[in-house]
Amino acid sequence: MAESVGGAAPAETRCGFVALIGAPNVGKSTLVNALVGSKVTIVSRKVQTTRALIRGIVIEGHAQIILVDTPGIFAPKRRLDRAMVSTAWSGAHDADLVCVLLDAKAGIDDDADAILARAAAVDHEKILVINKIDLVPREKLLALAKAANERLPFARTFMVSALSGDGVADLREGLAAMVPAGPFLYPEDQMSDAPMRHLAAEITREKIFAKLHQELPYQSTVETDSWTERKDGSIRIEQTIFVERESQRKIVLGKGGATIKSIGADARREIAEITGCLVHLFLFVKVRENWGDDPDRYREMGLEFPRE
Repeated sequence: MAESVGGAAPAETRCGFVALIGAPNVGKSTLVNALVGSKVTIVSRKVQTTRALIRGIVIEGHAQIILVDTPGIFAPKRRLDRAMVSTAWSGAHDADLVCVLLDAKAGIDDDADAILARAAAVDHEKILVINKIDLVPREKLLALAKAANERLPFARTFMVSALSGDGVADLREGLAAMVPAGPFLYPEDQMSDAPMRHLAAEITREKIFAKLHQELPYQSTVETDSWTERKDGSIRIEQTIFVERESQRKIVLGKGGATIKSIGADARREIAEITGCLVHLFLFVKVRENWGDDPDRYREMGLEFPRE
């Protein structure tokens, strides 16, 4: 009989890693959050906001599903791009199951076509998940499912809207039945293995992108410098936002510091919701030239540094 953390579990206990792969903006992070029932990964309308593998943990019946949310797969150009794509595919190869996400509206475009071709080499059962089904008519969905399965035979096909929740419960049940038999790997009340310091940095980074849109390049990062739990039960957090040029620092600060104050207020509110504590958040902005070529920065983000 398998045992879970904290006590005995039924004989049918199942547990496995499920990698979600797809093109940028296909909705992987939103789907992870919908499956878990809580926000565990950064969500943004801009592409490339998930850099490292961040896991969401789902309990469904007697199964524990560990979701691996990978960076969107695209044609890499810069060193950082190559690191993210490499991380995405390593996550797929290391998992027990692989969910290939397609955008119902985009269909099998160039990005999706390349992913389907490369996913054929992944030696695990593959599941097709067509997301954003509320945006297209049923006939188009059925045609897309047929075309994708002709390109790459899938063990199962699910149609969902991660945003509205349609089909998410069916997918959750399907994954629970497909992960291998085995004991739970995480405590049952744990939703993510991303350290809170990292999650807090991701939240602040999301707020920066939401506020600045196209004004700030993606070569910006946030690091949590200190996380102190105070006697009154509140948390004091200090974070540094790193940019590559002084002009970018001025954009983040805004006139009279208005932009950084707004970013801080939004991030503090969300971190407080997740931790259930009063949060004191202090943000600093520093210039770190060419940080995109610094191996230490990649390690901090959970990425392997590409040597070429």
